[in-house]
Amino acid sequence: MNKNLNMVYTYHNETKHSQQRYAKSLGYMDWNTQPNPFRAYSNTQKTLLPLSFENNTLEYSQIFSNSKDNAIQAPLCIESISQFFQFSLGLAAIKEFQEQSWALRCNASSGNLHPTEAYIIANDIQNIPNGLHHYAPQNHELELLSKADVNLELPQNSFLLALSSIVWREAWKYGERAWRYTQLDCGHALKALEVSASILGWKIEVVNAKDSQLQNLIGVDQISRYVPEERELTDMLILVSKDENINSTIDIKAIRSSLEDNYEGKANQLSHSWHPWDILEKIEDATLSEDIENKNYINDVYKQNSYREPSKSAKDIVMTRRSAQIMDKDDCTITKKEFETIIGSVKSDNAFVHLVTFVHSVEDMESGLYILLRNNTHKEELQSLLKDEFLWEKVDTEAGDLYKLKADDYKFITKAISCNQDIAAHGAFTIGMIAQFMEQLENHGANRYKELYWDCGAIGQQLYLEATSLNLSATGIGCFLDDILHGTIGLSTNHYQSLYHFTIGRGMIDTRLTTKKPYENR
Repeated sequence: MNKNLNMVYTYHNETKHSQQRYAKSLGYMDWNTQPNPFRAYSNTQKTLLPLSFENNTLEYSQIFSNSKDNAIQAPLCIESISQFFQFSLGLAAIKEFQEQSWALRCNASSGNLHPTEAYIIANDIQNIPNGLHHYAPQNHELELLSKADVNLELPQNSFLLALSSIVWREAWKYGERAWRYTQLDCGHALKALEVSASILGWKIEVVNAKDSQLQNLIGVDQISRYVPEERELTDMLILVSKDENINSTIDIKAIRSSLEDNYEGKANQLSHSWHPWDILEKIEDATLSEDIENKNYINDVYKQNSYREPSKSAKDIVMTRRSAQIMDKDDCTITKKEFETIIGSVKSDNAFVHLVTFVHSVEDMESGLYILLRNNTHKEELQSLLKDEFLWEKVDTEAGDLYKLKADDYKFITKAISCNQDIAAHGAFTIGMIAQFMEQLENHGANRYKELYWDCGAIGQQLYLEATSLNLSATGIGCFLDDILHGTIGLSTNHYQSLYHFTIGRGMIDTRLTTKKPYENR
């Protein structure tokens, strides 16, 4: 086993929560080192983006339709670029409690810490200078890091977008487990961008590239512009296009040569001091890759769902997505159709992540343990790995390959698995996302580890939106006892591992908080 794979297994095992110990963290909130949730670059040209609150959008279910009757296609202009960012990575609300206030965003984030940053390379978009920009959600503006010369060439009717991560933002609160949450947040952001693109009639595609190329393209390798303790690394490059058939042949070297040698702007310092976590830098290094053949990440695009019914406009769904803090245990029952609508929104036939589902209170469904297979070719393998006693009884539904494994009341065990959080037991159902682990790592290398988390984060963002469209609530759960879940279903090897948990029900509103519309000072 090579050293990078060995590091992945080491990190994954050492950052598991268990009944004996949680993964290492400070164990308290050091408010003196709390990082700024907003990246900013000093001395850069700003392009203030027009707000899109009044823009009309399709009804939510229509953006997933293949019907040409529902097709819209926005032009590439500053107004549509603005909407694209605002309804994906922009601010959704300002919450206030007494003297405190904080921003919520359209994309979900563990602890609302937002380690993900976005950069756009634009060419021939009216009122946006050609070149590389950082998207700054705090003021909803673009910061120009490098102008482009006349040699900049992008595929017609398209632009490039890069996502990067600052793991320190998560490590401040979560310690060594922070890298996991950082990758989940990248997946949340990816799905948020895809949905926002769909609202405009655009398509997105992840471009396979060497990590060193991406770092050089975005400029995060220009270390004099960054605080060393607040390391920022690129995650992925995305081609956003109006065209149905995207040509993802991107000459990164040529694009980089059209930009300036040294970029403008110095990154702001996020914290006054830092707590080092050596293992985080080690797992970051181990999951970097220069192997293009094995970097073949394909975003799983979720299509039309036959259970969806017309609901609110797409913009209202993405703007009102929230993470519930408390579920109403006295009003937790949902209909079977609502359940099927939610899980049907993430069905797939070629994925590597499956949904172990604990049904607590769904009409016309027996409480118990189920599994949604998102790649039926894995069924035989999973049957051999999970408990022999399981039924594998196919559920009659078009929402995907759903199997009942065992009828029982799992509220107690789901609470125990979820770090003793009531929210996991008080919803209508709870999900544990298990990924094909060892085979994916052995076949694709250590970088596949973070891609599996991206898959789980993308699933989570879609589940959030689907629940919101039904006036239900959802919460992603990153704190869970990994091997207790594995023991519950019978996993005893690294063939599959649990990477993300989720619960859906009816959230209770905290009446102590007030909600304000974002960007009111503009």
